[in-house]
Order: sequence, then structure tokens, then C-alpha cells
Amino acid sequence: MPKRVLVVEDNDLNRKLFCDILKANGFTVEPVADGGDVLGVARSFSPDLIIMDIHLPHVSGLDLITALKKDQALSHVPVLAVTAYAGKGDEERIRDAGAAEYLSKPVSIRPFIASVERLFAA
Repeated sequence: MPKRVLVVEDNDLNRKLFCDILKANGFTVEPVADGGDVLGVARSFSPDLIIMDIHLPHVSGLDLITALKKDQALSHVPVLAVTAYAGKGDEERIRDAGAAEYLSKPVSIRPFIASVERLFAA
């Protein structure tokens, strides 16, 4: 059975790119553009991995990671955080919130898939 990946990304092109790469590598994908929908979709989709953009409109990806880690049904799901705003201390804050891996944008395909595969191997 293919692994299930929830892709949380508000940018249409990035969301499509991530989904296309994951599908091409045999994953089942559920895209989410609105951070407000993440918890509900995650509960119904039951992902094996969540790819989380950090800078979303209306809600921070950091806050969503924290909420996911506090949710009993979702706390075990690893999170790969992806952000275009990689400032000093950002990676530490993102990992402290509960992200298992971190990539800064623009994301190259090989490091992206390598991170996904590492998280599934863990």
C-alpha cells in the first residue's frame, strides 16, 4: 500500500510540484492550500508524512506543527518543514516545534525526495 503524504503549501506552483514529484515516486498525495483546513484534512486522510510550508496566510506553519504534535491521532506523523524564509535560528525554532526535517526553498528535487525517504526509513 502506498505511503500517504499530506502537502500543505499555499503557493499553487510549489504545491503542484511537490505533489507531482511525490506521485511520480509512488506516494498517495493530498494537497492542502489553506492552513485552516490542515487538522481536519489530516485527521480524515491519515497521512504517513506531512510536508508543511511554514509561511501560510492566516496561520503559521509553526503553529500547525505544534497543533499536530499535540493531537493524539496525529502526533506520531513526521513533519518535513519547507520554507522560503530561512533566517538565523529558523531551523532551530522549526525543529523545536516538532518538525523532523527542514528544507529551505527553492527546493531541489533530489534533496526533497531524499528527505522524504529518510523520514519513511526512520
